[in-house]
Amino acid sequence: MNIPSIIFRGCLFLIPSLMSAQFAVYKNNKDNFDSFTFSKTLRISEEDNDNSSVYEWKWVRDGIWTGTGIGLSALGLAIIKDKDDLPENEIPAFKDAILLQAKIDKINFLDRWVAGNHSQKANNLSDIPFALSFAAPFALLFDKDINEHTLQFVGLYVESLATTAALYTITAGLIDRSRPYVYDNSGATDDDQRFLNNGQRSFYSGHVAATATATFFAAKVYSDYHPDAKGKVFIWAGAAALPAAVGVLRMEAGQHFLTDVLLGYALGATTGILVPELHKKKNEHIDIYPSSGINLHGEHYKGMAVRYTF
Repeated sequence: MNIPSIIFRGCLFLIPSLMSAQFAVYKNNKDNFDSFTFSKTLRISEEDNDNSSVYEWKWVRDGIWTGTGIGLSALGLAIIKDKDDLPENEIPAFKDAILLQAKIDKINFLDRWVAGNHSQKANNLSDIPFALSFAAPFALLFDKDINEHTLQFVGLYVESLATTAALYTITAGLIDRSRPYVYDNSGATDDDQRFLNNGQRSFYSGHVAATATATFFAAKVYSDYHPDAKGKVFIWAGAAALPAAVGVLRMEAGQHFLTDVLLGYALGATTGILVPELHKKKNEHIDIYPSSGINLHGEHYKGMAVRYTF
């Protein structure tokens, strides 16, 4: 099963349970809305503080966002499925050693050294850290503070993966770029594999993008819940290392060039960080507003006032 299928099916699996469970949370919060509104300007109760989350989930906004991501992923999968094979008029150049070398020489210097790579072992090994990355964020549910907001956490995770899946599948479906193994004319790579449509979606690395989304999402969420934690550096290091390892293996396997890996890494990490960041709550207990009046000395004043509600 390829990466877009894994991401897309994973999103479809998680969304129904997320929707039903989030409704239960919303209903519970709605029942307590009136009393909370009445008292929030007077105090922050211990119960309210314990149940607070650093993020907020809005059904209309996040429903549209996640649904659009899944829909575009499905569209991208359809486009990928219908991609053309390598054009027949280009095949002779990939079979002739001299013409093939001329093609390799035209590849930019960052990617040229990867052309011709073909390792099935590396390809199989790359699936291990790739699969582990999907499970990594769920390890955060052992954290009490995050566990109290499991449904919201899962919702944001699905939203992040759906965003990455949409970006990847549409791009891979519309852009043709031969994978490095297509340049392998040693006979170790079967011609059917080299010239079928799957060999034309090197740009960009979906494995790396999805792995980076998962690991950087986990690091970002943990950091937001525990901004002063001393062990954050190790979590961020792990978040950076796992997709890097996947990228190295994907290049050794001849599945992607260096620029494919770098772009997948950048987009995946950005999505994993940006989605939680955009959902962070604003401080509702601090108000900044214009103020004017007369002071004790009878002088008029204008300025900005800051009010903190306990």
